[in-house]
Amino acid sequence: MCLILFALDSHPRYKLVVVSNRDEFYKRPTAAAGFWPEKPGILAGKDIRDGGTWLGITRQGRFAALTNYRDPKNTKPSAPSRGHLVLDYLENQVPAAAYLNNLPAGGKAYNGFNLLVGNIDEFYYYSNREEKIRTINTGVHALSNSLLDTPWPKAARGTRELANILAREEIITEDLFVLMKNQDVPADHDLPDTGVGLEMERWLAPAFIISAEYGTRTTSLLLVDRDNKVQFWERSYEPQKMAIADEVYYEYVISSLSPA
Repeated sequence: MCLILFALDSHPRYKLVVVSNRDEFYKRPTAAAGFWPEKPGILAGKDIRDGGTWLGITRQGRFAALTNYRDPKNTKPSAPSRGHLVLDYLENQVPAAAYLNNLPAGGKAYNGFNLLVGNIDEFYYYSNREEKIRTINTGVHALSNSLLDTPWPKAARGTRELANILAREEIITEDLFVLMKNQDVPADHDLPDTGVGLEMERWLAPAFIISAEYGTRTTSLLLVDRDNKVQFWERSYEPQKMAIADEVYYEYVISSLSPA
């Protein structure tokens, strides 16, 4: 599962702040974030198995990110990869709302998903479990494995701590990485009931997940300032650890902003 914390127009220096953990099976092959040789305008990590991605931004400022909607009773083993929803948006010039409106059958062919799309100034949200396009307001938001801004403990805690970081004049990037390493497990009565059983709810509850076969693989951090300068970090972790296995960094200026 995953956690995305983001803030729109909530800091004097930065118009967009995004920090995200990607949780996945350790054995699933993944390429580190970078500009794709075959699609040089896209900066994103890559799911080697299915060819999609979970979070990315283009040189023109188009941004998309995805989380799974936890719904085990309605999981379809033969469903298409949700990572192509992010990639398809990044590749096209279709405005965000139109892209979401044009999803075939509202994305019902896919297993449950939450999708953020837009440019660095305007964002939209859609889940095929809610089937409603939302315009995202300025402020601090959280997206985990339920609908946008559902106050699961790690989402509620994350929005509070991100808001505290944004209240400072200078953002220290390491504070954002530390925020995403939290391993607090809430009391059982505060856990969601998504149908996976209490034991699994417990080990999926922290922002940073560690288990035998599945856990937090990467943390991505995106900052876009008022001059449209993009800074993008991605940290990859060793399996079953918080130890950093790799880190990449990119920066560039958006010269021609894509319409949202």
